[in-house]
Amino acid sequence: MAAPPTPGLLPDLADLIRLQHGARGFSFRAGQAVRALLPGRRASRIRGRGLSFEEIRAYRPGDDLRQMDWRATARTGRPQSRIFTEERDRPVFLVVDLSPAMFFGSRTATKVTRAAEVVALAAWRCLAAGDRVGAVLFSSDTVREIRPARSRAAVMQILQSVLALAARLPAMPTAPSGPAALNKALQHTATLAPHDALILLVVDLFAADAGTRAALDRLRRHNELMVIPVSDPLEAELPAPPWRGLADDGSGPALLDPAASNLGQRVRTGVAARLEALCGAGRRHAVPVLPIGTDAEPAAQLRRQMGQRRTATGGGGRAP
Repeated sequence: MAAPPTPGLLPDLADLIRLQHGARGFSFRAGQAVRALLPGRRASRIRGRGLSFEEIRAYRPGDDLRQMDWRATARTGRPQSRIFTEERDRPVFLVVDLSPAMFFGSRTATKVTRAAEVVALAAWRCLAAGDRVGAVLFSSDTVREIRPARSRAAVMQILQSVLALAARLPAMPTAPSGPAALNKALQHTATLAPHDALILLVVDLFAADAGTRAALDRLRRHNELMVIPVSDPLEAELPAPPWRGLADDGSGPALLDPAASNLGQRVRTGVAARLEALCGAGRRHAVPVLPIGTDAEPAAQLRRQMGQRRTATGGGGRAP
């Protein structure tokens, strides 16, 4: 009898389906509150399906008195307004890195498993918000396109395609992350999303280069863009020395101490600098960057980074 798969090694379809019940507490919609992470830089194409409740916040001069929330006002002792936005129809493209570099993890899951969970959370959340969901899935040797659609079947197609590409990773040669496959996928995405789309990029933290930044800059001019880099703690913090290995001359076991060459500190500093550069570029260009690690459930990480929808004004409103 074959041994059961190691939990967290590869994504599981049943787990991804169950995540539809945990895809709450964050929103990818534009037009959020000023203090939210995604302020919305442009209007999306509107189909005229009505108004969507956005949040409850403190009353401001000029607010429509008909939108006063008297229960929240009584509860907080301060005037509170209910805020609505026009419901928007937009395509969402999940651009997902499924290259061999993603088949790595030192804690509870591999990067590819966490990436698949982020994809599932985003797909279920966007579908619940009424958006059409599609994907551009890429590995070192392929790019797979799934056209946006507003249906559960479309989400299931995306998840099953993610699983199919992830299942190939154990048999593929290991390779460090590189920008070539990512840049090719971004070029393909640009042909599918010329304007008014939301593009969620779920990618290895170490995959980008100057060409990637140029491609992202072109995409963000006419679309909403979010970058979700996935990394593992071991990539930023080497294990405590000494390391046991083999001597270069094959003479037998050897003990390696990264402290001797300051390797541990250089790795830590390099990763921190790369992440800060990525987040800094995102701030300059109004592109949210949400780093996700393999050491915690992605739903909790997304809620912590994006779920600031319940502001300290005593509102308590939820995003759609």
